[in-house]
Amino acid sequence: MGLWKILLILVIILIIFGAGKLPKVMGDLGRGVRSFKKGLEEGDDPKPKKKKAPLKKKPRKKS
Repeated sequence: MGLWKILLILVIILIIFGAGKLPKVMGDLGRGVRSFKKGLEEGDDPKPKKKKAPLKKKPRKKS
């Protein structure tokens, strides 16, 4: 893509969402991409990860 096309797309996004909502929209987009990548990585693992059993608490001695 040329520089003018990218600039035009950014201007259109700014007009649609406004300057105030733009950081929130980009943050949500970033979280979505991270979640998508994490899901892809988990889907590639042939063996499911075993969860460790919670540790049992030892009873305290009352003095």
